[in-house]
Amino acid sequence: MDLGVGDARRGAADDFRDAEVAGGDADGVLGVLREVADMGGGRPEDVRLDVERDGEQALRALAAGGQWSAPMVVRTPYGAGIRALEHHSESLEGAYAHVPGLQVVIPSTPYDTKGLLKSAIRSPDPVLFMEPKHIYRSVREDVPDDDYEVPIGEAAVRREGEDVTVVSWGAMMQKTLEAVDRIDADAEVIDLRTISPMDRETVVESVRKTGRCVVVHEAPYSGGWASEIIATINDEVLMYLEAPVESITGYDIPVPLLSMEDYYIPHPPRIAAGIEDVLDY
Repeated sequence: MDLGVGDARRGAADDFRDAEVAGGDADGVLGVLREVADMGGGRPEDVRLDVERDGEQALRALAAGGQWSAPMVVRTPYGAGIRALEHHSESLEGAYAHVPGLQVVIPSTPYDTKGLLKSAIRSPDPVLFMEPKHIYRSVREDVPDDDYEVPIGEAAVRREGEDVTVVSWGAMMQKTLEAVDRIDADAEVIDLRTISPMDRETVVESVRKTGRCVVVHEAPYSGGWASEIIATINDEVLMYLEAPVESITGYDIPVPLLSMEDYYIPHPPRIAAGIEDVLDY
């Protein structure tokens, strides 16, 4: 077993040296075993195949009215920021979130990565566990050896504030926190952690309090998950808004090669400028 992108499989070869793969048909996963697949290089076309399989299992479990479960986890690195080729740098979480019954999880810290992965493996439903490649080596913190879980479907308020709500996830969370440090405002920062199911209540209650919102993500603007967040805000707290919701995202182009990707990925100055625009409205 190789170590995978960013040494993400380090220790797995020793811990699971005697483990065996039971069968090659995803049909056997229904209510029988827990499967964890690691997509390694994370090519979108490979992930799509596994998500189609996950989606099929999720739909079958839903159609069974709770009589069956589909415990399956697909781990995949994703996103830009490490000078990879364009088809290894895409952010397709919004597309995968359209699969009914499929949970889409994106951690932004080492602590959450362990806790969310524990929850994913123990979940009775299929999970796509998307790991931002950019934070494999760039974010470090102490992680307890103890057994703990971070609940799927619960956002984390990384910073409390009163002036504006800033929502992000994955690799963009660190850049968002850096951006907030640049502005003279009391910003509340929410890390979604789970795209589907999304913690709508935490977002709605924060916007109800602040009256302003900015959404930051690495995926292209068109069809990005910011649209779902904005739709939720408009449905639930439109009359509380004091400014239009701002989206700060990647562009509607393929991720550029090599150093040009620095112009594609939202960076702290661009994020800070977007937040200030909403505050000045």
